[in-house]
Amino acid sequence: MAWDRNQMAARAAQELQDGWYVNLGIGIPTLVSNYIPEGVEVTLQSENGMLGMGPFPIEGEEDPDLINAGKQTITELPQTAYFDSAQSFAMIRGGKIAMAILGAMEVAENGDLANWMIPGKLVKGMGGAMDLVAGVGRVVVVMDHTNKHGDSKVLKACTLPLTGKGVVDRIITGLGVLDVVEGGLKIVELADGVTEEELRAATEATIVN
Repeated sequence: MAWDRNQMAARAAQELQDGWYVNLGIGIPTLVSNYIPEGVEVTLQSENGMLGMGPFPIEGEEDPDLINAGKQTITELPQTAYFDSAQSFAMIRGGKIAMAILGAMEVAENGDLANWMIPGKLVKGMGGAMDLVAGVGRVVVVMDHTNKHGDSKVLKACTLPLTGKGVVDRIITGLGVLDVVEGGLKIVELADGVTEEELRAATEATIVN
């Protein structure tokens, strides 16, 4: 057993704190908006120029003009504000965003993050990830623990081009939750039905006690 994408997003939503401004990256992190805990007021920012994103729309009620950074249709809230990219990145670079929840292709045990390209594959561009990891207070990565071949994506050192060095604070995968600490990664929580041995076996990175 392991957490599926929705369970990973729900676990990531537990990281949200009342009053925070939070940026959600593309992929699994976009699902976090559907799992904001009861009683927690957060304002979600999309770097394409929206502050106050609502959950995904009900089928048939989509507005093609309302999209997130991943080009998915979303909803607005009564307090939603719109602005241009320059204003959006001023918020990010100015330290106004408390946390970013991002996807990743690889994370290293020292907190290095690679999440924007695979050499030789067509990419849409870097997007806002490089600014986010440099400008926000806390970076949480939500990702699959292994690739489709079963190889670990939680590594001693990233092999793909880096988005940022030493920027990741916490990693949430289908197998559990890991924190970047001195000397490697520390297990914070295991997914339902996953043993510590299974998580360790799927992890190339150093796990410290």
